[in-house]
Amino acid sequence: MWQLYQFPLCPFSRKVRILLAEKGVGYEPVRESPWLRRDEFLDMNPAGQTPVMVHRDRPGRPMIDSMAICEYFEETVEKSAMINGTAADRAEIRRLVTWFDTHFYRDITAPLLKERMEKRLVLRESPDSGRLREAMKAAVSHLDYIDYLLDHRKWIAGSTISLADLAAAAQISIADYLGGIDWKSHIPTKRWYAGMKSRPSFRPLLAERMEVVSPHADYEKLDL
Repeated sequence: MWQLYQFPLCPFSRKVRILLAEKGVGYEPVRESPWLRRDEFLDMNPAGQTPVMVHRDRPGRPMIDSMAICEYFEETVEKSAMINGTAADRAEIRRLVTWFDTHFYRDITAPLLKERMEKRLVLRESPDSGRLREAMKAAVSHLDYIDYLLDHRKWIAGSTISLADLAAAAQISIADYLGGIDWKSHIPTKRWYAGMKSRPSFRPLLAERMEVVSPHADYEKLDL
């Protein structure tokens, strides 16, 4: 049995969890708060970041990094391929996964987590309203780009659902939970995200909550 070390508002863990659900891979979620810097967790991943995936039969060989974990299951589980198509198609999928995991996370998800989760839960500080405004402004620009992609494609990276959609939905869902997304004027992305929220692989995530950090009122609504 696989164990996945994660916490509810980790976007990279969400990406892995959606992939595992799409592929029908069973696992046990293990709650990990990386900011606590537990020795046992640091022994598995000295970087102290989630997600980390461990098989009970191979406890000494943890898998670290969401992309590495997703690639592993993409290579070992044939069901529901998420990096598919031609070599050019696969390159585009990986490009967009990297874009969401780095640029979207850096500009939007990370500052929202810092201001609305970490400062409240860990640092016991008040959020910086200026940083929140910057993150929400960046979200408008990023959603404009996603609108552009979806105006030309059925899914984020092409004609079929892929890991790019999973990465995008994972990041957007955390930003949405934290109230950082204004859906006005983003009809293509809003329609796509409503479809992602309706998928059986995604629905369980909507019911999860982070202690002391409640989602905004429309977070669970499928019609946004």
